[in-house]
Amino acid sequence: MQKVTILGASGSIGQSALEVIDVNSDKYEVYALVAKQNADKMLALALKYKPKYVALFDKDKAYQLQALLKAHKCSSIVLAGEDDILKLCADTDVDFVIAAIVGAAGLKPALEAIKASRTVLLANKEALVMSGQVFFDNVKQYHARILPLDSEHSAIFQCLTEKTQLNLGFCDLQSIGVNKIILTGSGGPFRTLDLKKLADVSVEDTINHPVWSMGPKISVDSATMMNKGLEFIEARYLFNASFEQMQVLLHPQSIIHSMVSYIDGAVIAQLGNPSMQTPIARALAYPQRIATKVEALDFAKLKSLTFEEVDFNRYPCLKLAMQASLHGQGATSALNAANEVAVASFLAKQIKFLDIYKICSQVLDKYANASVYSIDEILDLDLQVRSYAQRIIAHD
Repeated sequence: MQKVTILGASGSIGQSALEVIDVNSDKYEVYALVAKQNADKMLALALKYKPKYVALFDKDKAYQLQALLKAHKCSSIVLAGEDDILKLCADTDVDFVIAAIVGAAGLKPALEAIKASRTVLLANKEALVMSGQVFFDNVKQYHARILPLDSEHSAIFQCLTEKTQLNLGFCDLQSIGVNKIILTGSGGPFRTLDLKKLADVSVEDTINHPVWSMGPKISVDSATMMNKGLEFIEARYLFNASFEQMQVLLHPQSIIHSMVSYIDGAVIAQLGNPSMQTPIARALAYPQRIATKVEALDFAKLKSLTFEEVDFNRYPCLKLAMQASLHGQGATSALNAANEVAVASFLAKQIKFLDIYKICSQVLDKYANASVYSIDEILDLDLQVRSYAQRIIAHD
């Protein structure tokens, strides 16, 4: 039995991971579950899976959870706060750490698992957007292993050679004949909306994704396509890709999750019904495969697969992220922090949808040339940018 720790257990990726474990309960057991503050959901998960540990970043909620578990005579040990969670991430009794905490908060837990030489299944794209090469320098130093969980990065991973798969962060795409990595994106809920109407879209409309079931923050990022921009940056680090080796293409059906074009004219694509269970299962079992609840594609029932070039007038956040990747680590870290602040303000109905781009653009103008060389410097820049972005919002 292989032991799994899930960071972000109360979210959609955590739920998908648990569904994969349910199907393969003879192979995997839940060792620890970590979430931000949802004590009620964590209670239900703890009673079902009986992990050794359950942990919440919110200490008050953690103590509340502890009392609830005691009342239900559940023996899971409750951990409270970031310090306890970082120690848990470094636990060497665990085989896999699924890093699915949304946003910058997921960086330090992922790094602790890496320093403990664990196998990290990475769904937290912000960790790479913020720390990039520093992240992979730690992977190399501590002999950890990274396997991608984002559906797009898992797709690219599956279209590459085994030698490349085993050398993420340092691979040589040119040596295996890669022409381009093609990231696909659905275009979100506003792909066909009149551009003039974008200024007035509601929060409710924005988080209503036409294909995927995701949390509110990622759903907003999908609507702006900042999500694809962050994935663009992440892919460059994961696969050591140049800007010229990357392309983004709209694919509304979300059946082809990404593709790799080779110099001999071949294009290899990974297809499947939209479900996070597939990339999670691929990573847990790599290099083998295990069953999931996902139905195989019925090609006879597929009406069409369509593709479109990206309209940057509709998705300026995507272009901004691509530009940030050319500036370097400081710019991508700053952009991520600005986007998190802006999206949170939009979800709180403090700003309009198009203000997200305006705030991120102003931040990038100021911090495009910021230099960061360590995790401490990255985290310090993150705090500076958040404060600056808040001031922009307050003055508008």
